Amino acid sequence: MSTPPSEGGSLAAYFGYEAVGDSPAEQKLQDMKRRKTWRRIWTLVGLIATGLLFYASLRVIEFNLAELVGQLDQFYEALLEYFPPTTYFGVPFVDLGAYVSFILEENLILTVEGGQIIWGAMFVTMAVAFAGTVLGLPLALFFGVMSSERVVPYPFNFVFRGTMSLIRAIPGLVWFLILIPLAGVTPFTGALAIMIDTSGYLGRLFTDELEEIENGPIEGIRSTGASRSQIVSFGMLSQVFRQFIAWIAFDLEHNVRAAIGLGIIGAGGLGLELYIQRQTFNYTEMMACIILIFLLAGSVELVSQRVRSALRDDDDVEKSGIIEAFANAPKNILASTMGRRGQ
Repeated sequence: MSTPPSEGGSLAAYFGYEAVGDSPAEQKLQDMKRRKTWRRIWTLVGLIATGLLFYASLRVIEFNLAELVGQLDQFYEALLEYFPPTTYFGVPFVDLGAYVSFILEENLILTVEGGQIIWGAMFVTMAVAFAGTVLGLPLALFFGVMSSERVVPYPFNFVFRGTMSLIRAIPGLVWFLILIPLAGVTPFTGALAIMIDTSGYLGRLFTDELEEIENGPIEGIRSTGASRSQIVSFGMLSQVFRQFIAWIAFDLEHNVRAAIGLGIIGAGGLGLELYIQRQTFNYTEMMACIILIFLLAGSVELVSQRVRSALRDDDDVEKSGIIEAFANAPKNILASTMGRRGQ
């Protein structure tokens, strides 16, 4: 570890710019000091640039700490509506009944009337995410395979890579706005936007997985005289099947959150209900929607995590089923916070 220059040394020697002899060891040490000096310089430049960008960003967004402090009283009043107080047996609690009554009155979950199931806003959000994911899977698989240099030689594979890059460059919200003239402001338009978004993001993940596979199985299939499509199916896709399933589960989890965002601009479901209640300043009803969003997103994430866990080869990974995972979730969360894994 180098020390700052002292009486016995010079500043040039400390930073690696002092004239030294022809000894390889001295030259190597000098080169190491010089590289360390430049790393420090670039680190300092990076910190200064980040600080300047951060300051400029605060100016652009008109950040005002005094204004935030001045709004604390109003925010506190809103919090009392987000979490309406009540008492049970003389003990103060949050009035959960206010949330439940709103959820039932506004049909945010499914109800049965006259033997017919009426799907609520929560299931509309889930349907948009699931339908969009399934519709986007064939396109994602097509782009993922065709973008791989193992299938389509360079530079022709970049036609497909470029298409996926274009899709990813446009956010799902923008795709929804683009598709409104085609299908209107409906949940179906939201599913189409998620379909396009899925084809770009999931396709890229598929391509990355295909680039990391082993050559041995491919050569083995090719040596049998297999056709090009058979080589792709049995030599390539068979190696990444579990990885593909894991990425699909992860993408569905992402698309549920995307469907909520699309609902805010008109795709229906919980997002639209949340937007309506925000426009009318009904904070208690907003919190009821947020609770349902948390439950929906958390449930999909738990299912996705269990699917990915089941696909791993590691025997040390817990292999409990989905229903068991739901039942044991509170116990495992409590155990993890206490520093040990629930059995």
